[in-house]
Amino acid sequence: MLLRIHQLTKDYRRGVRANDGIDLSVDEGQVLGLFGHNGAGKTTLLNQVTGLVKPTSGTIHIDGADAVADPALARRSCSLQPQAHAPLDGVTPRQAIDTMARIRGAGRRRARERTGALLDALDLGAWADEPGQKLSGGVRRLTAFCMAAAEPGRIVMLDEPTNDVDPVRRRLLWEQIAALAADGSAVLVVTHNVVEAERGVTRLAVLHHGRLVAEGTPAQLRHDYADRLRLELVAVDDETALQLAAEVTGAGAAVRTGRRVVVPIDAAAASEALTWAQRERGQGRVEEFAVTPVSIEEVYIGLVGPDPAGAEEGARVA
Repeated sequence: MLLRIHQLTKDYRRGVRANDGIDLSVDEGQVLGLFGHNGAGKTTLLNQVTGLVKPTSGTIHIDGADAVADPALARRSCSLQPQAHAPLDGVTPRQAIDTMARIRGAGRRRARERTGALLDALDLGAWADEPGQKLSGGVRRLTAFCMAAAEPGRIVMLDEPTNDVDPVRRRLLWEQIAALAADGSAVLVVTHNVVEAERGVTRLAVLHHGRLVAEGTPAQLRHDYADRLRLELVAVDDETALQLAAEVTGAGAAVRTGRRVVVPIDAAAASEALTWAQRERGQGRVEEFAVTPVSIEEVYIGLVGPDPAGAEEGARVA
């Protein structure tokens, strides 16, 4: 196993425990998604793996070697895209990516070729030679990813890499994350977008108040929900959606967002639910509907509850 974390605990001053006995492992070629509300301990975990923060207790091994005792090993082995924007004022994306590749040991030609390939892959050519202070938040974020990926370590850690990134380039970014894993790196991705990440990770790990509360493949995390489905429908207007949500409360707690209504149902009731939805559409009250498996987002919220800060928005879970 390339990265093995055992009983990792980090206590800060005033008794704040950021990580509490975490056990995790990631092998080369895998993408591990880290989820959790703000303050769950995700960034602290990454910082300990990279040697930026020393654990209070527990162990971190990279290829069997003790990375806590040898922080230089962690720095050699890990590439990190931090949560904060990279300091790009006065340099262009091309310069920043090329320089980082050189710092991490790439030769001049390799750094130039890798920089050009990443700029092309993420469709950043229009901004490649613009000064950093003129770039949007999304382009700065993508540049920071390229800096981590230009000459990647065996372990690549990405802290919210898709923040501020437009939908098209988010998809391109996930393709590059998959490419890093395919080339043999172990990739850890902290993200708030559960739905998006579900399609791009090998395994998921959920942190809550510093503890690991669930870990496994998307299919494994859905196991306890195997007999549950959800009926999703779009009503013709908000008032009708409110009425429909009230009508189906006997089937479970309906959630209404504008014209959209989502109702949890038992798998055995799927046929009946489809018949009802078809009838409502025939009567002109419903525009479209579908019965789908329970999403990872719903599993996640079931494990840790809604964001106490109220940051949950659609597919984003902070």
